[in-house]
Amino acid sequence: MKHSKQTFVTAFALFSLFFGAGNLILPPFLGYNAGEAWVWVAIGFAFSAVVIPILAIYGHARLQGTLLDFAKKVSPFFALVYAILIYAISVSLPSPRTASVTYEMAIQPYFSMSPLAMSSLYFGLVLLFVLNRNKILSIIGKFLTPLIIVILLLIIGIGIFVDVAPVRASIFDNALAAGILEGYQTFDAIGGVVVGGVIVISFAIQGKYSYEEKKGMIAKAGLLAGIGLFLIYGGLIALGALHSGTVLIENRTELLTLLSTNTLGSIGTAFLAVLVALACFTTAVGIVTGTADFVKGIVGGSKIAYTITGILGCVLGVIIGQFNVAYIIDVAVPALMFIYPVTIVLIILNALPKKWASATVFRVVTITTLLFSIPDFLQSINSEAIVISLKSWIPLATYSLGWVLPATIAFLLTNGLIGLIRKKEA
Repeated sequence: MKHSKQTFVTAFALFSLFFGAGNLILPPFLGYNAGEAWVWVAIGFAFSAVVIPILAIYGHARLQGTLLDFAKKVSPFFALVYAILIYAISVSLPSPRTASVTYEMAIQPYFSMSPLAMSSLYFGLVLLFVLNRNKILSIIGKFLTPLIIVILLLIIGIGIFVDVAPVRASIFDNALAAGILEGYQTFDAIGGVVVGGVIVISFAIQGKYSYEEKKGMIAKAGLLAGIGLFLIYGGLIALGALHSGTVLIENRTELLTLLSTNTLGSIGTAFLAVLVALACFTTAVGIVTGTADFVKGIVGGSKIAYTITGILGCVLGVIIGQFNVAYIIDVAVPALMFIYPVTIVLIILNALPKKWASATVFRVVTITTLLFSIPDFLQSINSEAIVISLKSWIPLATYSLGWVLPATIAFLLTNGLIGLIRKKEA
């Protein structure tokens, strides 16, 4: 296969850029709580944390532009506001969370280091990679990702075949919906539109491939990375479910530590520390690099703007990364309920054939999604009285998915009307 080496290096890099803090600690705990319904949560989780993010990569392969191009069919102003929100959320929540997870699971158990000292050292190294962004694909794709995958496969492979107690009953009313919503917390749909841009710019810097070559390599790399993510997520969810009847745990990081110790013995905690550090670090590098690339692009390609943004992103990471993981996850919920549905819709529309995704369709479906996401956002900030009256008449709203059916209807009706108008004009 032509350019197969570059495709595989890019696939490994994509996997590593996606696979961060949330991707590591969320699936086992989700499976643990799902128990016997783990297959359904795995399907839901795969939709929001694998299918949608990989569609984002495919969208980038087609557009080969910036995040602004993802939303420009709605309007240039909307695209700018949306992109600013995405990058602001990315450097404020998932990026600092990688430092927090690394501290709790890889540093605190072994070293007497303060959260401030650790996050400072951590984001100092992140900045080093960001300022050498032309080497990111090579370093991450060739060296860091294989280590992550090997350690994960060891933990999952051994853990699935360990004798355990019967799996417990699920705590979820709707396991599929629970899996979809938990997938939000990975930030992977947002990650898809951010790191997809990083990949596109990395190829552009090399300057040796045509549009079609880049499109093919990015799309294939995205598919390969998606398959890898699906297998790892499924394995981690199954692992958590299979051990749900054996241990009593209420903490995500504690469960992952326990699973690694049960599967790999005392050396498991050391393996896990390395795994956490690598997985989190590569994601933080991708987020800060993507944000710096974006700012550089909107101010005319200024290298100084890139450097300043990289520094500010890392400083923000140092400040917020001192908080514990649970707190950052809780704080993220309102932002996710507001921005995630629109991101999913934009990704899907960008992946569809152009005849089904005109500018009119983009506008109608995006506005509909925004409107019907409001109740979920209000609920996340505890506006219960307003939410109860709004959600009573919206299908799927009780599962915080009230935007899904209205967005689908808006898509079908708008395309139908456009089709009728074209027939009359023909």
